[in-house]
Amino acid sequence: MEDKKKRVQKTSRRGFLGQALTAAGTAMAAPSLLDRAAIPKETTQSNKGEVNVKLTVNGEQQTLDLEPRVTLLDALRDRLGLVGSKKGCDHGQCGACTVLIDGQRVYSCLTLAVMQEGKQIVTVEGLAKGDTLHPMQAAFIDNDGFQCGYCTPGQICASVALLDEVKRGCASVVTPNLARPPQLAELSEAEIKERLSGNLCRCSAYNGIVAAVQQVAGQKPPSPAATVMVTEPQEASV
Repeated sequence: MEDKKKRVQKTSRRGFLGQALTAAGTAMAAPSLLDRAAIPKETTQSNKGEVNVKLTVNGEQQTLDLEPRVTLLDALRDRLGLVGSKKGCDHGQCGACTVLIDGQRVYSCLTLAVMQEGKQIVTVEGLAKGDTLHPMQAAFIDNDGFQCGYCTPGQICASVALLDEVKRGCASVVTPNLARPPQLAELSEAEIKERLSGNLCRCSAYNGIVAAVQQVAGQKPPSPAATVMVTEPQEASV
């Protein structure tokens, strides 16, 4: 008993800490060693948690191995190289990532790629027919519907869906008569702004965006050059 007490008394604080750290390191290393031993050598790609996903994007079928948590936006940009859809907020608040899925506008940052099998996905790259721009793309150019252009792909996709929604008779919260949804020829500026309120333009090019939608709807939009009148100040006569 006396020998045991002497051994305890001779243990310094530095020695005690060293022994404690050694024991902790051994405990932490043990599980990882066990985990590695449990993994078979013939591990395949499926063991990484990836699944095989077939997506139809802009009329072409794409086969990808993706983790189930990968968003459609990340799959489009990082795996397919379709970088037209922009990652703005990544929280479904700005609309820069808007794409069309079976004709419906969708925030691609809020939907998972694995959920889109069997659906038709159209990005801004898929709107044009070869070298011929989609009418909405051309209208955005005609009416200066963009400045920096970051939000423009999402704005264009949302505008294309907007006109299709009006054709189907969909009403909005500002539609005065729900029993008689607006027609394209009479689509008001208030209706257009409300229906595009989920797409933000930090450059505030909204006047040009509204005019572009009006042009494709068959209306006569205001001339961009006539919206802002700049006059030179005249010198006062003495």
